[in-house]
Amino acid sequence: MAPPPVIPKPMPHGKYKPFLPLQLKDRTWANKRIVEAPLWCSVDLRDGNQALVDPMDPERKRRFWDVLLRVGFKEIEVGFPSASQPDFDFIRQLIEENLIPGDVWIQVLTQCRKELIERTFECLRGAPRAIVHFYNSTSELQRRVVFGQGKPGIVKIATDAARWCRQLEPSVVGTSIRYEYSPESFTGTEPDFALEVCEAVIDAIGPTTDKKLILNLPATVEMYTPNVYGDVIEWFHRNVKDRDKIVLSLHPHNDRGCAVAAAEFGLMGGADRVEGTLFGNGERTGNVDVITLAMNLFSQGIDPRLDISDIDELRRVTEYCNRLPVHPRHPYVGDLVYTAFSGSHQDPVKKGMAALPPDYHTWEVPYLPIDPKHVGRTYEAIIRINSQSGKGGVAYIMKAEHGLDLPRRLQIEFSKTIQSIAEDTGTEISPAELWSAFKNVYLPERPGLQLLNHEVTEGDRGAQLKAQLVVDGKPLMVEGTGNGPIAAFIDALERSLGLSVDVVDYAEHAMSAGHGASAAAYVELTDGRKTVRWGVGIDNSISSASLKAVVSALNHHRAAAGASLPMRPVDARSVGTP
Repeated sequence: MAPPPVIPKPMPHGKYKPFLPLQLKDRTWANKRIVEAPLWCSVDLRDGNQALVDPMDPERKRRFWDVLLRVGFKEIEVGFPSASQPDFDFIRQLIEENLIPGDVWIQVLTQCRKELIERTFECLRGAPRAIVHFYNSTSELQRRVVFGQGKPGIVKIATDAARWCRQLEPSVVGTSIRYEYSPESFTGTEPDFALEVCEAVIDAIGPTTDKKLILNLPATVEMYTPNVYGDVIEWFHRNVKDRDKIVLSLHPHNDRGCAVAAAEFGLMGGADRVEGTLFGNGERTGNVDVITLAMNLFSQGIDPRLDISDIDELRRVTEYCNRLPVHPRHPYVGDLVYTAFSGSHQDPVKKGMAALPPDYHTWEVPYLPIDPKHVGRTYEAIIRINSQSGKGGVAYIMKAEHGLDLPRRLQIEFSKTIQSIAEDTGTEISPAELWSAFKNVYLPERPGLQLLNHEVTEGDRGAQLKAQLVVDGKPLMVEGTGNGPIAAFIDALERSLGLSVDVVDYAEHAMSAGHGASAAAYVELTDGRKTVRWGVGIDNSISSASLKAVVSALNHHRAAAGASLPMRPVDARSVGTP
């Protein structure tokens, strides 16, 4: 009896309303392409750190700092020194131990309160260069329920902070200071008011074309779709004054799961810079993932200007420092992102890899947007086997792991064996288990029929063969003739064992190059009932490999039938002892 229809319980969607700050009718960002990497700023040590259940200890901070330098970040937000003594101490360590390279700017965050700004400048004494990042929330909701102030009061908070910063600049002699201002909760702020606040800060700071002000527009909470974000950023980019004296920066969060798309649309809308974290750690659902953004550029043939050539090392350090795992399906870095389980994916991957020359000019493999080797991965785990896998996946692993290029019908035959095992176990089949199953079927350790040695003589009349066999533990010498070694061997088996078999297909290939190279042969054999099964032979001699493949196919028929090979009396001349 079928279950009754399910009517979903209504969700209280009426408690929410869309936030649509503007609609840009003449938008141009949608027709643009990103053609170069933005300026990158890592906020792992500040925004990422403050979101951790267990904030980083000094050792973890130092390790993260080192990896950010190796990746190539030139602007790194290192802490909130006026709000956190550990942050203050870490920044002093960087300065006093001379750990800041000559091309790197440290960035420090502060609220727009005089005593906090003073503490921030105190922390920066002796630094070679620094970005002072001050912020206050400007959203309609926070003006109303948090600050209880109108727009003029919010503007005053921001401009007072700007003036205090400029007044304190002389206290950090020898330090090159730049400024960044963020109208926090920008996505909840009316665009015209955000513009008003930012332009008031421009007036207070007085940026120049040589010493630009960073205006950072945070999606502190992601409140609308990425296309609306693109509209808002383009509108701001068009309308802000002194644009040539401004670095327009983005700081997307991921509340709607769209931070990467929003950042890309914002860059298309005119932004210059992106703040984010490695693999997207941050408050609530996280900051925008800088690695995904950079790799998206890379996959489009654009230099990301970050070194992500060992992505697993970045993940290991990030997981250690954050004490949070990176998901196995996380773009570009997850354990499973270059892996195909589905047969309909495995076969195109296998064929794509086979068609790709070693010195390829352009990467083109179905289902793999980038070459895993470019981020330090190998090809070993591109295909993995479970109950959803098909012949292509099985064939890829057999070739990649063992050098066996299975003929197509053998792929189909063996994949059925593997699918049965996977369905019975309900789990993934490892390459070792795959090889074990292959040997059990095609290369058993104690087969009923064994080829010990053979001798072939070929002439104008074809081939003559003598072979020493063991059949169910009994020695047997056989002889036969044919137009080639395989035909002569089949003739010998038919004469001596009364078998009625035919070769349907045959294939061979070298498994390695150079002295002592081995070869593989594959024989598809039909019995008297027209049942078809494959055999596999491996030997240094291709002739021996082909005869072993015939023996393997006969053993395969025998195992499938559950009976020993048929025997009939043979001529005494055909019988010998080893």
